[in-house]
Amino acid sequence: MSIEKARAYLRECGIEDRVQEFDVSSATVELAAAALGVSGERIAKTLSFKTGEGCVLVVAAGDARIDNRKFKDKFGIKPKMLPAEEVLDLVGYAVGGVCPFGINSGVPVYIDRSVLRFDTVFPAVGSANSAVEVSPEELFKFSGATDWVEVSKLPEAQ
Repeated sequence: MSIEKARAYLRECGIEDRVQEFDVSSATVELAAAALGVSGERIAKTLSFKTGEGCVLVVAAGDARIDNRKFKDKFGIKPKMLPAEEVLDLVGYAVGGVCPFGINSGVPVYIDRSVLRFDTVFPAVGSANSAVEVSPEELFKFSGATDWVEVSKLPEAQ
């Protein structure tokens, strides 16, 4: 059901033809990277954080980790992931398929600058076995993002 909602939204954006569905799970960064045959950092993970009665979505590169201090500086609260049982009701998609497309109204989306390292990234499309290839700029535009943020940290170079 959720992939249909996301597909309909992306159809209105003119990019439904880029949606990919897999016979295997793409519910995690590692699984999505394997399904797509790309490196994990190019998976755009959509993270949902609790904000009082609601939530906020942050889309970040697959290898990025949320930095507690940066998050608190930006949003004024400590980052606390939304409990899995609340994600579907508040966001409109279940864990594993959370995406920034066609979400419930009133949920702000922020795009972390970690995705800007890549020409294209792959967010989910509302299900645990889907993705769409978009540029970071398209991700911002089609998600209706509120702002670019810098709330993550990347792994140290080996």
